[in-house]
Amino acid sequence: QVQLVESGGGLVQAGGSLRLSCTASRRNYNMGWFRQAPGKEREFVAAISRSGSTSYYTDSVEGRFTISRVIVENTVLLQMNGLKPEDTAVYYCVACFSVVLGTERSQYNVWGQGTQVTVSS
Repeated sequence: QVQLVESGGGLVQAGGSLRLSCTASRRNYNMGWFRQAPGKEREFVAAISRSGSTSYYTDSVEGRFTISRVIVENTVLLQMNGLKPEDTAVYYCVACFSVVLGTERSQYNVWGQGTQVTVSS
């Protein structure tokens, strides 16, 4: 079973930037990020294919967040710019061994522990 190690969360003022990193213990997984704010459902944020050629974003982060991967390091990065207070959440790295890149929670069978991102107004 692949394991995921996340890093990079923290506290930032609105308009600031953070970069999340997630390293997988094995290769050839589609990877992505979900987030969960207090009192809300866990939601999709972004995903990237195993080759890095395809990526998806939820509408609310399109143009502000960028997902990328360093294939040789089995690492996925989420660069978050123009952060807003509504981006405050626990961010979870996810992975799945599939030919189809998905945006649904049920499509990902490997989850990280989560890292807190807090954006102050």
